[in-house]
Amino acid sequence: MVEPFSEHELVPQEAPRIRGFKTYASHELQRLKKIQQRNVRTFRKQPLQEMSGAFGDLGTLMPLFLGLAQNGSISVSSTLVFMGLSNIITGVYFGVPLPVQPMKAIAAVAIAGKYTPPQLASAGLFVAAVVGLLSITGLVRWFTKRIPLPIVKGIQVGTGLSLIISAGSYIPLNLSSHTSAYLALLAVLLFLLFSSIFSKVPFVLCIVLLCVPSVFFSYHNYHPYFSIWEPSVAVPSFADFRFGAVNAGLGQVPLTTLNSIIAVTYLATDLIPEVPETSATAIGCSVSLMNLIGCWFSAMPLCHGSGGLASQYRFGARSGASIIFLGFIKLLLGLFASEYAVLYSRIFWPVPLGVLLFLAGVELAKMGESLNTEGARDLWKKNDEAEDEAEGKPRNLTSEERMRRWTVMTVTVGAIIAFKNDGVGFIAGLLLHFTYELLDRIQAWRNGSQGTIRLNSERPGESIE
Repeated sequence: MVEPFSEHELVPQEAPRIRGFKTYASHELQRLKKIQQRNVRTFRKQPLQEMSGAFGDLGTLMPLFLGLAQNGSISVSSTLVFMGLSNIITGVYFGVPLPVQPMKAIAAVAIAGKYTPPQLASAGLFVAAVVGLLSITGLVRWFTKRIPLPIVKGIQVGTGLSLIISAGSYIPLNLSSHTSAYLALLAVLLFLLFSSIFSKVPFVLCIVLLCVPSVFFSYHNYHPYFSIWEPSVAVPSFADFRFGAVNAGLGQVPLTTLNSIIAVTYLATDLIPEVPETSATAIGCSVSLMNLIGCWFSAMPLCHGSGGLASQYRFGARSGASIIFLGFIKLLLGLFASEYAVLYSRIFWPVPLGVLLFLAGVELAKMGESLNTEGARDLWKKNDEAEDEAEGKPRNLTSEERMRRWTVMTVTVGAIIAFKNDGVGFIAGLLLHFTYELLDRIQAWRNGSQGTIRLNSERPGESIE
């Protein structure tokens, strides 16, 4: 069990308005100091679990990274360098295992359309500019605090179920022609059971290390080589920017806002409550800065994601130390051995990737369980004498309220799965939520009108008690 922050160590990322830059800087340095102390303490306490959890997001990263690399849409070395730097800075600043992963909508469109590096960079820069604007103006924070919790839970559950569904593509259905794959699946599941019983066994780390020898023996006629990173700038033309922004960037904006910022903000607090609450504004600025810098060097458009966070947590990561460790590995590969990274992604066993995706989806989908329990943050109200929400009491829900909340979450999940789009799920859940709100207002108006009629119909001289 990782030691939580003490009462005096809790310094929120979005502190109240502070007078003077020096005072603000002092608070920020104090917060960062406490986070680094926790990172070091956690890594010393459970080093194997932190290292294993760092690789929990490989199921999402490797297929998209490899597809873009094979198309020539990205610079592999630049992608690894900027991913590594982003991992390190994220772990230092946030103190939670916040993943750095590809922007899925952009990557999928770019792989299918064989985008050139400038076209892909244009899509990433467009999303970065929009997300950055929403963040620095405070709109992301305002939106995060006002979005109904059932919709947030629906996005988390929907994303989890999407990961579970995609995991099936890594496991063949034809047993007769894929016997070895099923034997591998059985071996992975047995090892997973073993690692669950003996919690100190790092499941993902062992799988990653077992795949390393394959790099040197799988391709006899191909010999990867070491090379030093030579950065080059990719400047998109106006035609590239228009093409990338319209065809790939627009579809990524709602996905990044909903899943990479809002859902992550809630999930980080739910999974690791002992760390100060992660700020939606800070996460949005992080996504923006990663791409406003990296995309100019043909790096893959990057974001954070709730699925990756759930996966890394599931396999042992509990602090920013895990992704700092992962960041240094990516940085070294990008600087000196990017060819080996591509080959490793190509030969990594698909069955373990499917298992990683499946378990990550289950971990994320489990977040919907707390919707109508005391774990739902929107049910907690501050008492007049309470200093914080933890000292208040949760609001009791009626059976009708429970059903409505569950229905909103289910509709959000269903729309995400049916249309494979977080934005559609969000709109569907929001429409149902406002429909319920409208029905309540109409009912209240009717009750008020009936009361007025009854008052006006009293006979003169009669008293109304």
